Amino acid sequence: MYTQALFLSVLVAIAEARFGQEQIPIPAIASAPGGTSGEAQTLAGQSISTLLGAANPCAKLTQADLILSELGSGALEAAIGLVAAEQNFNNFVVDIPSICNDPTLPTSLPLRGITPLIDPGVVGSDIANALSNSSKITPLNAVGLSVAEVLVANGFSNFTAEDAAGNKVAASTLEVVSAVSIEVAPVSATPVAVNCGAAATTFVTVTKAAQSTAAAAVAQPSAAAASSAARPASSNAVTGVFTGFVASTIAGLDFGLCVPTMKFEPGLDGRSDTEFTFQAQDPLINKGQEEALNPAIIAKKICDQLTNVCNANAAAKAACTTAEGALGGKVASTASNWNTQLGFADALLNPDNAPQAGLVGHD
Repeated sequence: MYTQALFLSVLVAIAEARFGQEQIPIPAIASAPGGTSGEAQTLAGQSISTLLGAANPCAKLTQADLILSELGSGALEAAIGLVAAEQNFNNFVVDIPSICNDPTLPTSLPLRGITPLIDPGVVGSDIANALSNSSKITPLNAVGLSVAEVLVANGFSNFTAEDAAGNKVAASTLEVVSAVSIEVAPVSATPVAVNCGAAATTFVTVTKAAQSTAAAAVAQPSAAAASSAARPASSNAVTGVFTGFVASTIAGLDFGLCVPTMKFEPGLDGRSDTEFTFQAQDPLINKGQEEALNPAIIAKKICDQLTNVCNANAAAKAACTTAEGALGGKVASTASNWNTQLGFADALLNPDNAPQAGLVGHD
């Protein structure tokens, strides 16, 4: 009798230990900065249901995108925690979990290439959990791949792959190319890891020859050359027509490699065509930052990037801080005034030509 009671208590303890995983990332979400008053707490409450056993595994990725979109870059760690969190599953009904098999999720670049923790009772979970812990620091290659496919490509397939519509297949049936290698006429066999631009989590191993002076100049352009070069097009969901690098009209303000303008458009990143949000226009500034309802999130990102990546001068940084302190509300004139204060009065508020009835009435 005593042995049976002890065994039962152990089972209950194990069940309680595993069926509480949905609570682990919640405090970080609730305490994340950004957003309006109470918004982080609301998002935290919504996130619990995405980690329950009955939830579609793609739901938590969509929720993590929403957290980053609504709260801004200050909530990145909390959003990563949700992506990497273990989702419950009833191991009295099934013996393996379900992992999202939608290659478009998460949509936020900083969240891609991160894999989830797996119940330690699942065979092979040690591989999956090591991948999850490391991917939070160094994301895995996820270009064109779902989270399910990323796991398969990296050696773990003991799960069910489920898409956003609920369609399920065995992970072992997924066909994934696990590595990419490019050979460039080797003279010396020195492998070099190359970060492939916009896809921040993609790394290609290149065996390269000794580089000529001309080739080196192409690979590493000077700051002066980069500042005068045409800027890449916006990578938003709406096709961009960003016209390129321009200088501030205000004497003494040198924004280095960047154009610190702000736009105010409907339909960004999947929002409805009647919902207007703010976003930085320059893709170098905007890298890793979604659009936001709160202009303060975008203003802070712009000012931070002037130091982090733009090589702006002190006067430009000071002007940005001043403009940040004079922001208006969630209206078109806020973006317009921001651009004017920094010397870009002619900047379009809708450079992507997003379909709209016009900005009139949004102030």
